[in-house]
Amino acid sequence: MPQTFEYTFDTPVYKGKTSFSTGLYINGQWVDGSKGTTIDVINPTNGQLVTKISEGTKEDVDLAVVAAQKTFDTVWGLNTPGTRRAELLNNLGNLMQAHFDELAALEALDNGKTFGWAQDVDVTDSIATIKYYAGWADKIQGKTIETTAGKLVYTRHEPIGVVGQIIPWNFPLMMMAWKIGPALATGNCIILKPSEFTPLTAIRMSHLIQEAGFPPGVVNIIPGYGTTVGAAISEHPHIDKVAFTGSTLVGRKIMEAAARTNLKNVTLELGGKSPNIIFDDADIDQAVRFTSHGIFWNHGQACCAGSRIYVHAKVYDEFLTKFTDKAKSLKVGDPFGLDTYQGPQVSQIQFDRIMSYIDSGRQQGATLHLGGERHGSEGYFIKPTIFTDTKPDMRIVQEEIFGPVGVVIRFEDDDDVINQANDTMYGLAAAVFSKNIDRALQVAHKLKAGTAWVNCINQLHPQVPFGGFKQSGIGRELGEYALENYTAVKAVHVNFSLSVK
Repeated sequence: MPQTFEYTFDTPVYKGKTSFSTGLYINGQWVDGSKGTTIDVINPTNGQLVTKISEGTKEDVDLAVVAAQKTFDTVWGLNTPGTRRAELLNNLGNLMQAHFDELAALEALDNGKTFGWAQDVDVTDSIATIKYYAGWADKIQGKTIETTAGKLVYTRHEPIGVVGQIIPWNFPLMMMAWKIGPALATGNCIILKPSEFTPLTAIRMSHLIQEAGFPPGVVNIIPGYGTTVGAAISEHPHIDKVAFTGSTLVGRKIMEAAARTNLKNVTLELGGKSPNIIFDDADIDQAVRFTSHGIFWNHGQACCAGSRIYVHAKVYDEFLTKFTDKAKSLKVGDPFGLDTYQGPQVSQIQFDRIMSYIDSGRQQGATLHLGGERHGSEGYFIKPTIFTDTKPDMRIVQEEIFGPVGVVIRFEDDDDVINQANDTMYGLAAAVFSKNIDRALQVAHKLKAGTAWVNCINQLHPQVPFGGFKQSGIGRELGEYALENYTAVKAVHVNFSLSVK
């Protein structure tokens, strides 16, 4: 039998209890993995064990696929009208609202993000996303197409069937909502793998999914490692679609596995090295506030982080002074502490990776303007870090660090900064700050990125599509666009004539 995780939160910002099974969720039941092994869940604030969860395997993915396909063929998919799917999604959203603080606390405990941010962004936006797609569930429709007088032709947007979803550790709950919302609205069954670093909210959500009334087998949640569960989902011959959010390197492997096996449909939301351009006519105070949010929010662990900060020479000194003061003012510490802005990085692996990039910046000749050090003596805390005097070919300029490390780069010419901003294999997001809206929009339109923010940064909404150009991904999350990822279009020809001409 799987363990039961019980935890009492007694913090300055939240006091409460949680208790739930830590097993795999397959066909409506919580079970041990086929090998009976477990995964340690580590508290990033101190490196100590939080709990152990059941570890999934390839064999467990096989069991989940069989259950999901049976459910899809009998009581889900086209067997359940959109109005019922909408009702179940709204039930889930309401249950998430009822467990709002508990979900935020689990996210802070597991990931290290602050409880306040988890409340204001992660849980709030996750609920909004689920309810947004509840509204779409009874509006999946095709078209009638005119051809000839003796024929009726129409299209149906049918659910794909059993889909695989692999989510990352930086926004565990929100990425789960982004994935399951459109998949369930369109009538698919799901095999979902949360990150082994941050599985707790996904496991807790399995209990809410059951309570909401979804039939067994509609959603199956299998925590495990990428090399086992992730690979099994990517290669499975009876999973016809896989959606992944994570690194570009892993995205390539998933795409290769999908092509090598059954050529399954693939959507990928991958890495980024987003430019943030501050022109000389920008509101500098506004630009500083958003730039700080752009790179230090979620401890820099955001694929759309504005990590390349281009500042016009005329305002460079003023901006750098104010941006430095802002970074110094950010409180780093306990995610459940009062006024904490930045908690720890998610793991020792990620901590070491970020520190290696900081060392690389020093070694390649960049100026370490601020930070670059561990905060405290335990856990995975890194001080907000700013580099200056960089060169375009430096690793800290070209590669995704995924931590609280920004590079501030001086520029003078509009065309030159556009070329620099586009000089990357990534194309997820970009930001432009200018009081001249014509200038801002002209530049935004020339930036090769799936999202362009003007006088703001890191703004996400359930109804607005999100995804990348170039090696930042394929397909779009959120909005009406995401529904396309989970439906297959069928054209039906009805001939009214007895003879074929």
